[in-house]
Amino acid sequence: MLAVCWALLLSAPAAAVRLADDSGQTLELARPPQRIVALAPHLTELLFAVGAGPQLVGVDSASDYPQAARALPRVGDAHRVNFERLVTLQPDLVVVWLDGQRAADLQRLRSLGVPVLHTRATRLDDVARLLRMLGEASGHAATGERAARDFTAGLAALRRARRVPLPVFYQVWDRPLMTVGGGHWISEALALCGAQNVFADLDAAAPVVSREAVLLRAPALVVGGSDGPDPRRDWQRHARLPAVQRGAFARVNADRLHRPTPRLLDGVAELCTAVDAYAR
Repeated sequence: MLAVCWALLLSAPAAAVRLADDSGQTLELARPPQRIVALAPHLTELLFAVGAGPQLVGVDSASDYPQAARALPRVGDAHRVNFERLVTLQPDLVVVWLDGQRAADLQRLRSLGVPVLHTRATRLDDVARLLRMLGEASGHAATGERAARDFTAGLAALRRARRVPLPVFYQVWDRPLMTVGGGHWISEALALCGAQNVFADLDAAAPVVSREAVLLRAPALVVGGSDGPDPRRDWQRHARLPAVQRGAFARVNADRLHRPTPRLLDGVAELCTAVDAYAR
């Protein structure tokens, strides 16, 4: 009886995949993909998180987490896809980031006839949504659902309540001076930590701002990512800036906070610790 059941299990057809992606297109596959290429580091990390790591056959040059991702073939970077190498990998699914891939590369992918899953992330909750989407697309729906619920629970546990939010300037880069707008998940993370992004009124995800505008908005804390220059260096000469007067500068791990993956919880926790240290 056991042998019969096992034979039936092995002969059962794999479930078909059908879901709407973030471009509004419908992905339809006769069975879960076995050869996946991910074209952004956070997509690689998300696929590993839902249990699809063994199905990955190619990633972009910045995919460095988890450790197993570093051994996978590279098929380009943020500026260009190496289509010759991608084709040789014979993927049955390519996962792309709509805000990170060039329009010309997306058009080329479509012309190749390779199934493409388009994704987008702007808010904290998008991590849970993408875990579900990638879990379903790769044949690991249950694992994706568990990971999504764990992320949502972890995010709720980090939430801070503060009567007067601490005004914060988040510095992405210094030349040009770049920050995050109100529609970016880092802005949402600041609010979760009991802080206020001083440029939350800007719609662009990563707007360029002037130093005069920063001084006018008078942040009490300046935070920068570890992948950029130390924000303290350029602001120390502006004595009228509240953050300078308070000595309130902090840096956080960019790989955790700047990538919409489960590790974003660690990035938000680190950001909250920085906010708490200067909110007194």
